[in-house]
Amino acid sequence: MTPDANNDLSVRIDANLRYLESLPAPLLGVVSMRYEKRRGKAEQACRNYLKEHPKDAEGMRLLALIASEQGMLDDAEFILESALEFEPTNDRVRLSYVDVLHKRQKYDKSLVQAELLHRSDPENQTYRLAHANQLAGLGEYQKALTVYDDILKRNPKSSLATPRLWLSRGHALKTHGRVEESIDSYQHAYGLKSDFGDAYWSLANLKTYEFSNEELSRMGQLVENESVEQDDLAHLHFALGKALEDRHEYETSFRHYEQGNEIRKNQTRYDASAMSARLKLQRWVCNEAFFADRVGTGCTASDPIFIVGLPRAGSTLLEQILASHSQVDGTLELHHISSIAQKLDSRRRGRDAPRYPGTLGQLKHETFRTIGERFIEETQIHRSGAPYFIDKMPNNFRHIGLIHLILPNAKIIDARRDPMSCCFSGFKQLFASGQEFTYGLREIGTYYQDYIELMKHWDTVLPGKVLRVHYDDVVNDLESQVRRILDFCELPFETSCVEFHRNTRAVRTPSSEQVRQPIYRQALEQWRHYDPWLAPLKESLGPSLWSYRN
Repeated sequence: MTPDANNDLSVRIDANLRYLESLPAPLLGVVSMRYEKRRGKAEQACRNYLKEHPKDAEGMRLLALIASEQGMLDDAEFILESALEFEPTNDRVRLSYVDVLHKRQKYDKSLVQAELLHRSDPENQTYRLAHANQLAGLGEYQKALTVYDDILKRNPKSSLATPRLWLSRGHALKTHGRVEESIDSYQHAYGLKSDFGDAYWSLANLKTYEFSNEELSRMGQLVENESVEQDDLAHLHFALGKALEDRHEYETSFRHYEQGNEIRKNQTRYDASAMSARLKLQRWVCNEAFFADRVGTGCTASDPIFIVGLPRAGSTLLEQILASHSQVDGTLELHHISSIAQKLDSRRRGRDAPRYPGTLGQLKHETFRTIGERFIEETQIHRSGAPYFIDKMPNNFRHIGLIHLILPNAKIIDARRDPMSCCFSGFKQLFASGQEFTYGLREIGTYYQDYIELMKHWDTVLPGKVLRVHYDDVVNDLESQVRRILDFCELPFETSCVEFHRNTRAVRTPSSEQVRQPIYRQALEQWRHYDPWLAPLKESLGPSLWSYRN
């Protein structure tokens, strides 16, 4: 270990000791229980402490960390926001707040918080790194890479030069199409931590990487090792599933996908029946009479083009086609619509009946306009000056009624794909966050069927509002579909949209390498290799197996 590394470790140990010594005994116990992964007991102890000290910022921070680890990011965000109101100069709380906002993909808000930290101490490398991570979240990859490389160059053995940093660096490089460099970065990450599952999965998620026999052997040994963390195991199983699929070992590949999904399902609180009920509630509330009473509401801006549907349905391809037009900015899967829906559903207990979309009926007409104007204002940070921009958050299909009320002139495109191809592609994809419905064949089949039913409803109550684009049609007749999409968006035809693969813009979804090819046909029938094990999916899809083209 170098002298600099020794010094860095010493500073880190001293800082941790000072922190632990500053804690009251009850919170010290919370830290200990959290370290031992006894999260239930840690949460209860923390809540008991906060009953006596309701404004203790560190107690609130620890409670938020426990909530975050349990996937309750909305709770964690609210707790940390409240803690900062009590102690606005508490940098430890603010740093945790940045992390939670980042996990929730609220990069515009997390950047503001990270900038506050960075300005308060420009030479603090932890704050520099946090700031760079938010820049990457907003698509400023080159700026982020400059900071990542500087931190690694200054002291490659420092506490900040973690496998996670090398992973983030790899993601930034991949997004810009610098694939060989991203591979080196991912390999460096697992070189620092041999069981770092996310590094192996990131290699697999390139979709073009071929694992060596030695890597396959190592991953196989790791998934049998009981000391490997569950999160790493999930990533390893998904990586092995992809590696063995590439080698045509389909049954073994499926077993790894199955095990990875089982781990992920156990880590989430997804309730398929509750989701079905919420989507049915949209159909019940947002009926023809409801919209007839609200004609003329909302912000008149026509800037947004929403691409909705299910993940892995071809939305990245449609985004790349549209973003290749001179009048359209490609952005990200923006969180703003789901955040608006969340706010309209707030102030209820977890088991209470949903308030949204019923709350839409309580809003004044001018409120819809205000919300729409705020959406346009808050999304400016993602844009580059074109008159139109894309929001390709797939789950926004749940909120088409809301979108229509706040942005009646927005365009909406439904990216649809054959149910077996779409659902199985989702099942074998490990998402960074969200999309919990994909971690089970029955769950994703049920979700697809619910999606089909809700889209039929929107077609009925808002005729002509949504353009349906089938992935197969785009693959088989690209130019005709491009012209159809551009006509719907009231955009003139541009050859660049057919030659979308020449677009050098950053693409951050799992399909990033596919959309850099002229057209990607290989995925149309991949599910058939796994047909012997997909009966639960077919059963749960029900009528949508044949009705999805309607």
